[in-house]
Amino acid sequence: MTVQLTSAEVSATARASGAPLARSFSDPRRASFPVLLVFLLPALLVYVGLTAYPAFRTIYDSFFTIEGLERIPVGLANYAALLQDETFWVAVRNTFIWSFVAPVLDVTTGLLLALALYAGVPFARFLRIAWFTPVLLSYVVVAILWMWIYNYDWGVVNVALRAVGLDGWARSWLGDPNFALASVMVTHAWKWAGFNMVVCLAAIHSLPSEVLEAAELDNCGWGAKLRHIIVPMLKPTLLNLYVLAFIGKMKVFDLVWIMTGGGPLWATETVSTYVYKRAFNWNTFDLGYPSAIATVWFGVVCAAVILLNKAFKSKDRLEY
Repeated sequence: MTVQLTSAEVSATARASGAPLARSFSDPRRASFPVLLVFLLPALLVYVGLTAYPAFRTIYDSFFTIEGLERIPVGLANYAALLQDETFWVAVRNTFIWSFVAPVLDVTTGLLLALALYAGVPFARFLRIAWFTPVLLSYVVVAILWMWIYNYDWGVVNVALRAVGLDGWARSWLGDPNFALASVMVTHAWKWAGFNMVVCLAAIHSLPSEVLEAAELDNCGWGAKLRHIIVPMLKPTLLNLYVLAFIGKMKVFDLVWIMTGGGPLWATETVSTYVYKRAFNWNTFDLGYPSAIATVWFGVVCAAVILLNKAFKSKDRLEY
């Protein structure tokens, strides 16, 4: 009779007998350091070459004035000039508005869509696909599409306003400094609402059915159930989505650059678009000052993420 032993039983037998445990390519739990290095090295090379080295080189370049191949050491002069740069501070203000306000819109929209699907609205299967489709589109497609929607003459928004007699509300949404930033934020929320919807829907389905059923037996309405049960139990998921959205919006570039280029009158200028302009569009041929902006903003993003994680860290662990 043949006896089959599991790998755990083989390991226990080897330890009991004092025999050395085998280290082989076929057992990943016992892989040696050279084996691990073979698999990690390609990823490490890509990370060092495309992320770590450019980051450290940017920090290094921020202490120079770079004109062509010539490097002139200037110490902290670039950082001192940054404090007097009014356009930079406008970009910082716009980016902070993006980063703190827009994630609330993104996460709230995603949660509402997820609740609609969970409640079983008509055509739920079609709506699930339709609401998620914008996530798959590139920023170029989304930007061009919404530039058509915001068009003053024949855009859907202004046509709808004129159709209901609100001609005075029709405007050039991307050309008005008072509405341009909000218009781009709405576009960004439209693109990412589907991603937040999928995450929230998965989190809702993972909630304990006993709690929801008990609420229904107590004749708890949707509003009360949402406020006192669903949202509190989804708090970790919602906070994680907020932090992810915050990080992405602190680096926002593509959508703003295509739709407004930072205008009008710097109303939608972000730190990322300003760095690009100073590096490549202003014909200053100096990469030192944009490197200083990027270095400062890298530190701001890291500090903001650490503070958010500490602020949102739950003291009472919710288990279900």
